[in-house]
Amino acid sequence: MNKPVYPKCTVSASEVARIKGMGFLRDKTTEDKFNCRVLTVNGRVSSDFMRNVAEAADKFGTGKLAMTSRMTVEIQGISYCKIDDFIAFINSKGIECGGTGPKVRPVVSCKGTTCQYGLIDTFSLSEKIHDRFYLAYHGVKLPHKFKIAVGGCPNNCVKPDINDLGIIGQRRPAVSDKCVGCGLCAKACPMGAISMENKLPVIDREKCNSCGRCTVACRVDGMEIEKGGYKLYLGGRWGKKVGRGTALDYIFETEEEILSAIEKTVLFYKEKGVAGERFADTIARVGFCAVEEAVLSDEILKRKEEILRDE
Repeated sequence: MNKPVYPKCTVSASEVARIKGMGFLRDKTTEDKFNCRVLTVNGRVSSDFMRNVAEAADKFGTGKLAMTSRMTVEIQGISYCKIDDFIAFINSKGIECGGTGPKVRPVVSCKGTTCQYGLIDTFSLSEKIHDRFYLAYHGVKLPHKFKIAVGGCPNNCVKPDINDLGIIGQRRPAVSDKCVGCGLCAKACPMGAISMENKLPVIDREKCNSCGRCTVACRVDGMEIEKGGYKLYLGGRWGKKVGRGTALDYIFETEEEILSAIEKTVLFYKEKGVAGERFADTIARVGFCAVEEAVLSDEILKRKEEILRDE
């Protein structure tokens, strides 16, 4: 492949900071080359996407690709002088770059849509989150980065509880009057949360993680789904400081409910957080009860325009 020849460039510190906001991170092993983060939306991409990304890597970079922990694809070794041409090329293929700065970051999703343990459609929900909060809120400056992860079940493969906001699929079981006391539910429970007493199952709610495997194991509808949907963790983080988020004692039953909860959380963080403060620190300062109240009511939505105007 014949590559165009570009001159070596000198890049100022202010310009390095500017293009970082566009998804170009300086490669410390070079003088003027950058690694670009290409968005995958929800971690599931087409073969055409991969072919186009590979072509971009060959044409503008070193031909090397790296996978990030946030499910973006990093094209390595792009010269500063090639950046404009590179962006024009990937945009012509319907591909975007970005994912940095004090704002809602690209969402991370497990493959719960197709996984045998998945309780929710993670790909669909993650795509909606990408559209409504990564794209639509892209111009909204937050106190710090805000990371979201969607897990299909309590196996926690993408570690939702150590993100600023994490979602986990739920299927809370309950014993029905059709139970025949066979004990299959107790054998299927990975948490040891079901015991047999007087030939009937008893669920220990302290141990139960609402994975729903007991409802699948039951052959006579003796273990029914009392409530299914989405569990919400707030205030987790992974990095210089590590902390597990706190879960709301509530299961959101519809996609629209959980999307609304995300919006309220982001608005709360923008309104109550201070510059440079992670969401976990905001919660520690104002109290978890305050954010829980905001998420479970619609009061903060009445101030949405005011909060988004305030920079």
